[in-house]
Amino acid sequence: MSDILDQLQDVLDQRRQADAQDSYVASLHHKGLNKILEKVGEEATETLLAAKDAEHGDDASRQALIAETADLWFHSLVMLSHLDLDHRAVLDELSRRLGVSGHDEKAARRP
Repeated sequence: MSDILDQLQDVLDQRRQADAQDSYVASLHHKGLNKILEKVGEEATETLLAAKDAEHGDDASRQALIAETADLWFHSLVMLSHLDLDHRAVLDELSRRLGVSGHDEKAARRP
């Protein structure tokens, strides 16, 4: 899994520097963080709606959920890239949480 994320990170890094007219990723970076966050929010909403459809749906609705989740992850990676953060930091955080009770982990984040 991390191989595909590493490959995608390389593509995102390359396209960030591309001409905004030639690259969707470059155009998002050019428009700025607010536009990227708008896309993340849009994709999150579409993912939620697709999940509702998939709950009792057929294979097509389940595939639509996968496609929307891919869009959400992609735009989240663009957001991280825009903020000069790396997906590996997210994977490290998930790894740190592995085996820790969700209740305990959440309580540890409280001030």
